[in-house]
Amino acid sequence: MPDTPSERISAAAVAKVARLARLDVSDDEITRMTGQLAGMLEHFADIDSLDLSDVAPMTQPYPLTNVFREDVVAPSLDRDEVLANAPAAEDGRFRVPPIIGLDG
Repeated sequence: MPDTPSERISAAAVAKVARLARLDVSDDEITRMTGQLAGMLEHFADIDSLDLSDVAPMTQPYPLTNVFREDVVAPSLDRDEVLANAPAAEDGRFRVPPIIGLDG
């Protein structure tokens, strides 16, 4: 097993992942990305070395609150008046032509 994060990733591995992701990357980009990914792995190793035994796990960094308003009954339009203006109504509902299953 490699000793350092920079030894854990190779240009060949980056090229293979780029090919699998169908990314068209040049050799210069592969070299740059290999260095960037090695740097990320080194940062992750730094994080792994921290003592987090006293830190409680959490699902969200900030407390979540419900942003919905309370349901309040309010005056609205009269159903019969609204349906009187509809082109077609049936049993207290708007009647619309069927659209599913019709050949077009």
